Amino acid sequence: MKDKLTIALSKGRIFKETVPLLKAAGIEPLDDPETSRKLILDTNHSDVKIVIIRATDVPTYVQYGAADLGVAGKDVLMEHGGQDIYEVLDLKIANCKLMVAGFADRPLPKEHLKVATKFVNCARHYFAGQGRQVDIIKLYGSMELAPLVGLADCIVDLVDTGNTLRANGLEPLEHMADISSRLIVNKASMRLKHERIQTLINHIETAVQAKR
Repeated sequence: MKDKLTIALSKGRIFKETVPLLKAAGIEPLDDPETSRKLILDTNHSDVKIVIIRATDVPTYVQYGAADLGVAGKDVLMEHGGQDIYEVLDLKIANCKLMVAGFADRPLPKEHLKVATKFVNCARHYFAGQGRQVDIIKLYGSMELAPLVGLADCIVDLVDTGNTLRANGLEPLEHMADISSRLIVNKASMRLKHERIQTLINHIETAVQAKR
């Protein structure tokens, strides 16, 4: 397996925006995950495979060596913690912001703030850094609903255009972090397959810079 490479990607925006970067490194998937049921995609190199997994699972696959490399959003990496992973390159794709959002005309409570989010670790770290006492309510979707029905005072979520927030009477209130997708590498793979992986990184970095 020393000369084989496995790259972990998630469907959707990240996959679509990563494909041109991989192509610049000479790697092209032979199947589209949106139309194929395959979870392991062949590429134009017999020794390079792409595994298709949930975005939140990419760091775990890379951490434990099931994938040598992967592409994950900075939000996912912040939530994961990044153990046994090198974050080697900001790909400047899938850009958005991690925000605190709520009602623009209602000041957030100074004590016992109720926050709904799937980014539990990110939210806890952010508010702890401000010395604010919060109750974190973990949700997996429809974050905007939580303040509307009184479940939470605010939410922590990814914001792109902000249109969904505004459509539900909410506004971005506090900026927590700028988010983009990052190329990550398993630490052991970086050591054992250094030449191949570093060459791939160099090609992708050149492609990222050419887009700017």
